[in-house]
Amino acid sequence: TDGSKWIKQYTGINAISKKEFSIDVGYERFLGPEIFFHPEFANPDFTQPISEVVDEVIQNCPIDVRRPLYKNIVLSGGSTMFRDFGRRLQRDLKRTVDARLKLSEELSGGRLKPKPIDVQVITHHMQRYAVWFGGSMLASTPEFYQVCHTKKDYEEIGPSICRHNPVFGVMS
Repeated sequence: TDGSKWIKQYTGINAISKKEFSIDVGYERFLGPEIFFHPEFANPDFTQPISEVVDEVIQNCPIDVRRPLYKNIVLSGGSTMFRDFGRRLQRDLKRTVDARLKLSEELSGGRLKPKPIDVQVITHHMQRYAVWFGGSMLASTPEFYQVCHTKKDYEEIGPSICRHNPVFGVMS
């Protein structure tokens, strides 16, 4: 195979010297999104990939809502825009779920055959801006201003005011 197809060349002009420069970028192109699936690449203290995090969150929900949640995993934010991010998350999550179902069947001695779980990761046209859009909608509600700290409060009380959230209570 030809490895050069994975290398992209970028050119630009140095902001200080005003000289043109060129740089070849190879495997570095793939390291950014790979951190979601192998966080230990960036820090050995973090080893849980995003698919396991999503699975753990859903497993901590009431049992009657888990199947609908697995069918409705909606991506949002610019960091989910990497090519095939949704497809890969869906594949990895499906493998995790299927492994759990298989283990459950084995532990029952084959007496219980779990119903397959449909895993769907949804991409959409507002994906890049969905986080901002949601925040914008929240900020446009009258209730939002009842739970905000004002600049005046901050100046009177100081930074410790940030440790109290009217919605969630005191944060430690």
